[in-house]
Amino acid sequence: MFKSNIFIGSREISSTEYIDSFSSIDGSKIGEYAKCSIDRAKEALIVAKEAFSLAKTVSLSQRVAWINDVANKLSLQKEEFARAITLEVGKPIMFSRIEVDRCLETLRLSASLALKVGGKTISTDAMASGKKSVSFYKRVPCGVVVAITPFNFPLNLAAHKLAPALLMGNSVILKPTPEAPYTAYMFSKLFIESEFATPNALSLLYGDADIGNTLVSSDIPRVISFTGSAHVGNIITKNAGIKKISLELGGNAATYIDESGDIGNAARKCAIGAFVNSGQVCISLQRIYANTVIYDAFCSSLAQEVKLLKLGNPFDEDTFLGPLVNEEAAKKAENWLESAKNEGATVFIGGNRDGRLFEPTVVVNVTEDMKIVCEEVFAPIVSIVRVSGFDEAVEKINNSSYGLQHSIFTDSQAMALRAIDEFEAGGVVINDIPTLRFDIQPYGGIKMSGIGKEGPLFAMEEFTEIKSVIMF
Repeated sequence: MFKSNIFIGSREISSTEYIDSFSSIDGSKIGEYAKCSIDRAKEALIVAKEAFSLAKTVSLSQRVAWINDVANKLSLQKEEFARAITLEVGKPIMFSRIEVDRCLETLRLSASLALKVGGKTISTDAMASGKKSVSFYKRVPCGVVVAITPFNFPLNLAAHKLAPALLMGNSVILKPTPEAPYTAYMFSKLFIESEFATPNALSLLYGDADIGNTLVSSDIPRVISFTGSAHVGNIITKNAGIKKISLELGGNAATYIDESGDIGNAARKCAIGAFVNSGQVCISLQRIYANTVIYDAFCSSLAQEVKLLKLGNPFDEDTFLGPLVNEEAAKKAENWLESAKNEGATVFIGGNRDGRLFEPTVVVNVTEDMKIVCEEVFAPIVSIVRVSGFDEAVEKINNSSYGLQHSIFTDSQAMALRAIDEFEAGGVVINDIPTLRFDIQPYGGIKMSGIGKEGPLFAMEEFTEIKSVIMF
């Protein structure tokens, strides 16, 4: 059984009350985590504020050594972390192992790129009103960072916040998802127990809205970095006050399959993009717009690819889709599908639910006002829409309140360039799925998909301020 305590700075705190944690696989109890009070959250804020005074003075070489040390320790516990992720959130074991590997890359990449975050000299005599001086700007740490992370990538998304923030000399309070407390506990422990750690620079707290609001609304933090729903992101924006806010709020990713594209290749990749992690990915492929010329052929090809995907026990080595995170999520997906069917949509393949297991589902005959098209489904459901061509596809793809990532499959360079210019999204992928993300790239959306960017180098900029200097 897992037991997860909180950390107030470097001090591990047990609790008089623990909350049971349950497996996403079958709902069985797998452990417990310490209940965090509002008073403890306020204490963590004070400790983090005091720790920042030291953190900002620690040499960059030591901070880099710290993050590399965490990566080295994690590499020795890869299987333990992977199995914890699978047990807590139901991710198939092969993808949990991939997440651990990606986390290692994120840590090491962050450490290597920290040297690139600096400043620039400025010629102050470039203006007629100016005069010669020694002028430059430098990047300095913001202060206390509150990092709030989701269940779908409980390890790597935490790394995307912790490593850049700590490397830049900030102190951090991590509030992870309640669905994966032990993954967060093990990960935080690697940072805190490192011989290179800045004392008290990292705290770990569990909790729901009460703890989150205590952290977000406090005057102590200077940055709030949140990955989660648009609904919660809106609340954070209203409650945070004057702070730097970085929000990754999900999406409604779409792709266009042009008649010039490779239909077989597109079908194979779309099956992965729509159903990896049971659709519980911010850039999960949710809408497919297929040119009418190849629509029928693509639908048939995609159905054949979907039939190859194994749904079942996430600890089986060949399982592609495991359970949704909880029964509520599975029922919500089922209700959305039933609603769409009642409005005239047709299930092309899949559509059945067994507890938390939901079959990979392809839906056709959908309309733009159906929830499964216009809202973020976060389940293994993808809709295929027939379109006359690229112009109609662009109009429909952009007809969304979200704008995280979209893609196109085409052999036309001119069309690809138009997609880059005309798709309203933070990222555009050519001849692959919008679910594709390389951790080194800037990542973040527009519209309701959020503000700010992740990716180690770009997150470091989010976690720093520019200080301008003039010397005579």
